[in-house]
Amino acid sequence: MLHHRNASPIPPARTIVLGSGGFIGGAILRKLEASGRAVAGLGRKELDLLAGGAAERLASLLRPEDALVVVSARAPCKTPAMMLENIGMMAAVCDAVAKQPVAHLVYVSSDAVYADGPLPLTEASPAAPTSLHGAMHLAREQMLLSIAGSIPLAILRPTLVYGARDPHNGYGPNRFRRQANRGETIVLFGEGEESRDHVDVGDIAEIVTLAIDHRSSGVLNIATGTVASFRALADKAVALAAKPVAIKSSPRTGPMPHNGHRPFDPAATLAAFPGFRYTAIDAGLARAQRQEFG
Repeated sequence: MLHHRNASPIPPARTIVLGSGGFIGGAILRKLEASGRAVAGLGRKELDLLAGGAAERLASLLRPEDALVVVSARAPCKTPAMMLENIGMMAAVCDAVAKQPVAHLVYVSSDAVYADGPLPLTEASPAAPTSLHGAMHLAREQMLLSIAGSIPLAILRPTLVYGARDPHNGYGPNRFRRQANRGETIVLFGEGEESRDHVDVGDIAEIVTLAIDHRSSGVLNIATGTVASFRALADKAVALAAKPVAIKSSPRTGPMPHNGHRPFDPAATLAAFPGFRYTAIDAGLARAQRQEFG
């Protein structure tokens, strides 16, 4: 659950977005810029968190009144080497904040920190990751908690994310839309029967903005509470394309992820931000289609 220092929304003097060159960080930066806030985006080009002196460089850019949103990561984390790089990046952030404290910290983590079941998942579900990606995010959460002290820290854990111009092109609606628009056959794992929650990247940007303005602390999942099978998502992608394409199944080479079902309870989001509503999957996919393909 989130706890708000500001009962009514009050934008900070300035927000710095670390990782603004990425898919999620870029969406957050654009949302803040569109609302007319004072904001600075720092991508890898502006600040390489693995370079020598990165902590000192970041500390020199921070001000006591800033809100600092940390999205920077090498993701998805798949190897021990990537794990160490991600820890090194967060070590630089922690060192910088220790040198120059800020008014608020927001970390965009991942639902991968949770083990499977009991369902539906909530903010009270055990954090017991079963992947390097989840272990990386949980370790980084703990690193920030260790240095936050009196600084309010909001840890946001989005589930699978979709939207226009996602560079990862992972299995799911973003890849399906692109395959359908290119006229390529969509190949599913098995029958595509496993069901997952997918969240619009714009909703993540909106929740981050709300958390910043309320100077929130605590943990919040970002998930709609509605699941759809990958077969259903492929059907939706084909329906949005100019021409129909084939959807085919394929033999599975391993166990079905998350036992085929991973729903969330979004009650905490609605309690924290009563006026907020998640984007329905059909509306979100249609918007991403327009933004990416016109």
